[in-house]
Amino acid sequence: MRLLLRPITTAPAKWVSWFPCRQVGQASMDKVESAKRAAAHRAVDNHVKDAYKVGIGSGSTVVYAVERLAQRVHEEKLKVVCVPTSFQARQLIVNNNLELSDLEITYELDVTIDGADEADKQLTLIKGGGGCQLQEKIVAAAAKTFVVIADYRKDSTVLGEQWKQGVPIEVIPMAYCPVKLKIEKELGGQAILRQAKAKAGPVVTDNGNFILDWVFDKIHDWEKVNQQIMMIPGVVETGFFVGMASVAYFGMQDGSVKERHV
Repeated sequence: MRLLLRPITTAPAKWVSWFPCRQVGQASMDKVESAKRAAAHRAVDNHVKDAYKVGIGSGSTVVYAVERLAQRVHEEKLKVVCVPTSFQARQLIVNNNLELSDLEITYELDVTIDGADEADKQLTLIKGGGGCQLQEKIVAAAAKTFVVIADYRKDSTVLGEQWKQGVPIEVIPMAYCPVKLKIEKELGGQAILRQAKAKAGPVVTDNGNFILDWVFDKIHDWEKVNQQIMMIPGVVETGFFVGMASVAYFGMQDGSVKERHV
């Protein structure tokens, strides 16, 4: 039996046309990253001055804020001191050759710039998707002004409109079961122990604690709910940031930046 082999021709330049979904997905991600950068740069330009003490938040949007801050320090010879909210934030500060401090030395900050998982029309926030909400809240509370940076996907009228992963609640490991049951019994919804992706078992925070993601099933008075959860023994901190943010910058799909003030 003879096999007839046909030559295969390739046209690398045209291959991309075979993957329209990939093209659309990449374009969408490019818009998101551009929106993050626009919001972060606007916040740094508007709220950081020479001799400022700056709290550096955590997450993907903050990367662009540190990028812009380092650029301004280099070009304008600004003298700024940076206090991180997480291991990631500390690495960003160090890798960009910015001056690193902490709250023991620099305990009063001029501004903290941080991201959010969601912000409602009153600038009540859900934070902690990256597991850093405790240190983020401490650093935000130490600042005269707390500035939020995010892309258009995080801009909501009410909490839960965009963010479906729940509110992170940091808990002492031995207490996660009682806390979970109490939240579900008193407030409804479901409190889910967050599992790690690169290791077996639960996520462990920078502080050695576990995280419960509370997926709520109705709109609440968030200030009261936050206080109620904080009263449960074993709860360290919640991802609710109520009455803390002064202004939010949302990078939009068209390249503009939307501002929301309290």
